[in-house]
Amino acid sequence: MGKAYFLFVSGLSGAGKSHAIHALEDLGYFCVDNLPPPLLPTFSDLVTHHVPEMTHVAVGIDIRERGFLDLFLKFFEDFKSRHPNVELIFLEADDNELIRRFSETRRPHPLLRNEGAPVVEAIREEREKLEPLRTRADRIIGTSDLRVSELKSILKKYYGKGETGETLKLFLMSFGFKYGIPIDCDLVLDVRFLPNPNYVPELKSLTGLEVNVREMVLSQGGTPFIDRTEEYLSYLLPQYIEEGRTFLTLGIGCTGGRHRSVAIAESLKERFENKGYAIRVIHRDIEK
Repeated sequence: MGKAYFLFVSGLSGAGKSHAIHALEDLGYFCVDNLPPPLLPTFSDLVTHHVPEMTHVAVGIDIRERGFLDLFLKFFEDFKSRHPNVELIFLEADDNELIRRFSETRRPHPLLRNEGAPVVEAIREEREKLEPLRTRADRIIGTSDLRVSELKSILKKYYGKGETGETLKLFLMSFGFKYGIPIDCDLVLDVRFLPNPNYVPELKSLTGLEVNVREMVLSQGGTPFIDRTEEYLSYLLPQYIEEGRTFLTLGIGCTGGRHRSVAIAESLKERFENKGYAIRVIHRDIEK
């Protein structure tokens, strides 16, 4: 039998199951949410016997019907008796906090059958229905007072895959404003204030990857800008790590995306590689 580690994640509606699944996905788990219990035997057999690269698997279980609950509990007890690496996590929160969350999101509770009925009735009905699941949980996590980042920290502590150090990846993307700002950037820096090598005849056809272009950019205002950006990011990146972020995309834009933004991105890459960060650089418009 395979040695995959299985986590089953369930709990009360609004208690944070979706956040937990996303956090486990960030930790490197292969995640499946709301897999119907009748499919669990087939899925588990596929993973344990035929897909050895799936070493960590998380399955979200969303069960409110009695028949589905009975099916899952029968499967879970049998599977856990035969498989050494299986745990069930149950997420819960107190009634007042769940009421507040449903009120803020304006989502109806899935067991709320009559519009206008008190949501607390649905919460208590679900709590009662899921009690057999809760009693079998290996770990119960109360989320009433937890931020999403704190829930992620708890999951990383107990179910991380053994990585050492932080795993935040920094993506640096140079681009040209004339072609539009990349939609997937978390932060954008505008370096169009720097002198443009495009207007220097011998540099026009080159890019920021060339030494002489880079020297011009750095010698005419680029170096102080990089110094201040390095200071800013050195403060900011640990804050993102503390919040549980695993990657950050920084866009660096100039007019055409071939000279200044490329040179600045390459210089920042060198500085933050020396600080131990995993860096990837993309020059989106360098060939345009």
